[in-house]
Amino acid sequence: MARLVLLSLLLLQASINLVVFVSATNFNNDVELTWGGDRGKIIENGNLLQLSLDKASGSGFQSKSEYLFGRIDMKIKVVPGNSAGTVTAYYLSSQGSKHDEIDFEFLGNVTGEPYILHTNVFSQGKGNREQQFYLWFDPRLDFHTYSILWNPQTIIFYVDETPIREFKNEEDKGVTYLKDQAMRLYSSLWDADDWATRGGLVKTDWSKAPFTASYRGFSVNACVFAAGKSSCGSAGAPNASWWEQSLDGGGAQKLKWVRDNYMIYDYCQDTKRFPQGFPPECSAL
Repeated sequence: MARLVLLSLLLLQASINLVVFVSATNFNNDVELTWGGDRGKIIENGNLLQLSLDKASGSGFQSKSEYLFGRIDMKIKVVPGNSAGTVTAYYLSSQGSKHDEIDFEFLGNVTGEPYILHTNVFSQGKGNREQQFYLWFDPRLDFHTYSILWNPQTIIFYVDETPIREFKNEEDKGVTYLKDQAMRLYSSLWDADDWATRGGLVKTDWSKAPFTASYRGFSVNACVFAAGKSSCGSAGAPNASWWEQSLDGGGAQKLKWVRDNYMIYDYCQDTKRFPQGFPPECSAL
């Protein structure tokens, strides 16, 4: 009997350990500054990260861990004031020419004009799935939470818990899904005045430099990938609420509200770009 009880406890513990839950409250523990020298800073005892851009260079950081499915949250306050020409990128990505990637990019603008939130999804190196939005608030004034939910069924982009985009697993339609490549979280602040603001018509005003974006509240609830294996194992992530999550009726209504009121570009509606017909995933939108 004692052996049976012990075996049951061990099996229970094994199932719990299938998923490594990481709740990052300190940037010192979970990310590393990767470029830009002292333009990237971790301050306030590891609770605040800042990236800066001047005429010489931008800056960036990446997560120390790789993930294969999970929920990623970050509070970001983008470059305030005149941010024209700058891009604050926040994304998951694998490596190589056939990489997978899930993108948030904040395209700066002149004072008083709205930021554009640019999103994209790459699978096996194929991107060209851009959707762009204005936001229902000014992202320069305060921190807001930008989240990526990524599981075997779907990818959902959230802004303050409001879904703005969904990319479903539709391999049955010939759409390659992001399910085999582990990805790190990356973020960078860089100069892109050749295209970021009005297609490059508005240039970066370097008299306003340095430009600074700020980060708080990095939180990860994910399958950590290490030594060629995912912590979730072949059984998936039975204790993770995000593992089988998808949009319910209320979420679908919020997504429609965003699309109807704040979407300014959708590749699935660009007939000039796709005169021979839209990509197969567009049929589900």
